[in-house]
Amino acid sequence: MFAAERRQLILEMVRANGAVSLRELARVVQTSEVTVRRDVRALEAEGLLDRRHGGAVLPGGFTRESGFPQKSHLATAEKTAIADLAANFVEEGEAIVVGAGTTTQELARRLARVPGLTVVTNSLLVAQALAHANRVEVVMTGGTLRGSNYALVGSGAEQSLQGLRVSRAFLSGSGLTAERGLSTSNMLSASVDRALVQAAAEVVVLADHTKLGTDTMFQTVPTDVITRLVTDEPPAHDDRAATELQALADQGVQIAVAGTGASGNSGTAGGEGNPARQQRRDVPLPGPRRGQVPGAGSPLRTAAVLGEQSPGGERARVADLRRR
Repeated sequence: MFAAERRQLILEMVRANGAVSLRELARVVQTSEVTVRRDVRALEAEGLLDRRHGGAVLPGGFTRESGFPQKSHLATAEKTAIADLAANFVEEGEAIVVGAGTTTQELARRLARVPGLTVVTNSLLVAQALAHANRVEVVMTGGTLRGSNYALVGSGAEQSLQGLRVSRAFLSGSGLTAERGLSTSNMLSASVDRALVQAAAEVVVLADHTKLGTDTMFQTVPTDVITRLVTDEPPAHDDRAATELQALADQGVQIAVAGTGASGNSGTAGGEGNPARQQRRDVPLPGPRRGQVPGAGSPLRTAAVLGEQSPGGERARVADLRRR
């Protein structure tokens, strides 16, 4: 395929989807990611698209948010691997919150078999994934439906979360940087995500490598509030993603990396033979979180106390401490 034809196809894909990863572009045009990156640079120089870490977006992508149909086709293998691994951090009898997003929807599908689980969510897609799980209780927030991502937002959603306390929040977003943390392109979504974070003792962010180093308009979770990041293995040449992961670890975020080879094999959380668990790679904490006295008020200690106070939660907390 000639360069002109290849670049036209790349441009059509970005226009159709709003954002496309370099990995997906390379697969469709049947060339290397190095060549695709060169094509994307050329198209950016012409003002036809914008480069983002690990992919390309339409011009003005800093504030533009792709809808669910577009997002659902991006980095599907990576999202599956991340969801497989993230499910291992959920134990039976827990109460958790799960935010809106295509990656959290994948996680919800894997939580349907966790006995005694209570899931609080503002996402219709998450609720739908768990609708027929007879051992999982689903609690939905109030709010106004935002059709682009099937999420409940606004003051109704935020007020319904007041006074709530759960062990963990699982959130996704549009971008993640060590400097600013998790961010999203929509103000209403960001506000509800902040309320979800306030309800949780720990915050687990689910973000594939294309979001690492990307900064969008509204901050949702500052870096020093993120307990753990679950992501996929960045491509070998992606120095920026590797650098961002190290910077996040340096700031106290625990990093769990899933290999895409785990996709489709780990349908239940916590199984001994779980391929996702076998491919997990944790980057250890280098020291206390910023502004935190060692041993005092750490997320780990907070989670342990919460488990002792919550019915059926002690066993889950002990299991989580053992893993760490």
